[in-house]
Amino acid sequence: MAGLVPAIHVFLLLCYGLSKSWMPGTRPGMTWIVCAMADAEPKLANGAGRIVFQTDPARYRHWKLAVDGDVATLTLDVDEKGGLFEGYELKLNSYDLGVDIELADALQRLRFEHPAVRVIVLRSGKPRVFCAGANIRMLAGASHAHKVNFCKFTNETRNAIEDASEFSGLRTLCVINGTAAGGGYELALAADRIILADDGSSTVSLPELPLLAVLPGTGGLTRVTDKRKVRRDHADAFCTTEEGIKGKRAVDWRLVDDAVPNSKLDAVVGERLRELAERSDRPRDVKGIALKPLDRQVAPTGIDYWLVSVELAEAQRLATIMLRGPEAPPPASIETMIEEGSDFWPLRLARELDDAILDLRFNALDTAVIVFKSIGDAEAALAYDAFLDAHADHWLAREIRLLWKRVLKRIDLTSRTLVTLVEPGSCFAGTLAELVFAADRAYMLIGEGDDRDNRPAAALALGAANFGRYPMVNGITRLQSRFLGDPEALIAARERIGEMFGAEDAEAAGLVTFALDDIDWDEIRVFLEERASFSPDALTGMEANLRFGGPETMESKIFARLSAWQNWIFQRPNAVGADGALRRYGTGQKPVFDTKRV
Repeated sequence: MAGLVPAIHVFLLLCYGLSKSWMPGTRPGMTWIVCAMADAEPKLANGAGRIVFQTDPARYRHWKLAVDGDVATLTLDVDEKGGLFEGYELKLNSYDLGVDIELADALQRLRFEHPAVRVIVLRSGKPRVFCAGANIRMLAGASHAHKVNFCKFTNETRNAIEDASEFSGLRTLCVINGTAAGGGYELALAADRIILADDGSSTVSLPELPLLAVLPGTGGLTRVTDKRKVRRDHADAFCTTEEGIKGKRAVDWRLVDDAVPNSKLDAVVGERLRELAERSDRPRDVKGIALKPLDRQVAPTGIDYWLVSVELAEAQRLATIMLRGPEAPPPASIETMIEEGSDFWPLRLARELDDAILDLRFNALDTAVIVFKSIGDAEAALAYDAFLDAHADHWLAREIRLLWKRVLKRIDLTSRTLVTLVEPGSCFAGTLAELVFAADRAYMLIGEGDDRDNRPAAALALGAANFGRYPMVNGITRLQSRFLGDPEALIAARERIGEMFGAEDAEAAGLVTFALDDIDWDEIRVFLEERASFSPDALTGMEANLRFGGPETMESKIFARLSAWQNWIFQRPNAVGADGALRRYGTGQKPVFDTKRV
């Protein structure tokens, strides 16, 4: 009956005691204790001074990864005491950023270390609950900045599941035996196929609106309509029904693909696994490469990797990322690339850059501007692109390209002003030139600069990779986005693949914002100071609007529409005010809403 607590939830409450999360069908009151909203994150539970994104299966606390032939099973069995921060427990398979860091790592390893795996099975390791979603006490205690970055990272991880299916042939099957609520159902939505146990109690739900006065923040609304093709009226009923939908109705409404009695569940799961595996083009009986830990030297003024350096200037609110080009030509054969493994230059550079961006997002919140620089041989950088193109059908070359696509998207979606400086000795060519086109502004130095500088004059080169390999979340390339109103310029740029553009030529071709001589180069310092003085909120809004012109996709909706509205709602008093739903949830007091529509 609508509004009554299902018996399964009563059982779960008795088993788990004072839960710090929520489940569909429950009413606020007595059982939950939610801490007040905080202005800053609580202390990291591990005592460290920063969030670290590197992990490996031996250190997982929340996921179990098992590989059997062409099937990998990822079992969500969250350690209640394993929260990333102090002050909450991860009851009922609820998750925080630490849980998603492990999931992202597992997905990456399956792509590179287990290329013969064709299907991933997502399951729960706990009885009668799949996943209760994002941990509410964690959200209540986190700063607004952490909540937004947490939702963004979680979105990127869900998108990576879909990317693996579409482009790597790595399919995903989700088996829900119990309750999948909020972010738990959103995790299932990222899969290719969802099987729900038809046992009278297993349900799917997105109850954030009726319970917490917020929205499903990791793509739930968008995937329900754009991916699952749920009717608008059914979606409206679903998203305002806190106790969730089960069985045949869940199938009829397209919320799941199958509802199966427990007696037949294993047989149906096996059949669906075979169907998904047959649709995959992943290689068979191929050994992968080990993703070795990244070498990181962390200091108060930045981080040094092997190929990437991050320099922080706190007073200027500036982070400078230096990327180093290859020191040797590409290998002579695909076998040598495999032997180099995760030390292969494009792969190592992508992994280090990805880690650096995530570190800046979460651990350097006051940074206003990220400046990209590079040093190395542009011709050598193009040669590596050509090598990957020549072996585009090989699984490892494909995965390296797809990793670069995801890293560049993460850069696009980072809420900092992005600036690229093309200076003497730079190697912004081909794949690395994408950082020029991703920037909000790109500056290029005319000539060789200082007389004492013996590096070659600044040059910029286009490669085939700039014309389709790396689409943005809007489904088109950065150059297409740049030349939306000038398609002739795009055609002209493509005809000059492989050329080395000088500064004035690059400006005339529309590839950089400004070409400056060494006298005017100081204008950049003035620009950076100005940028740091502007409102961060206004800049985020402006940049996010300007970066993604042109068409809209499900992915762009998730970030540009859903995430933006979730961001706004998370600051409204109806959700987080003294009498708001998120703050009062679990106290026994009803929230008090400002009833004016705005």
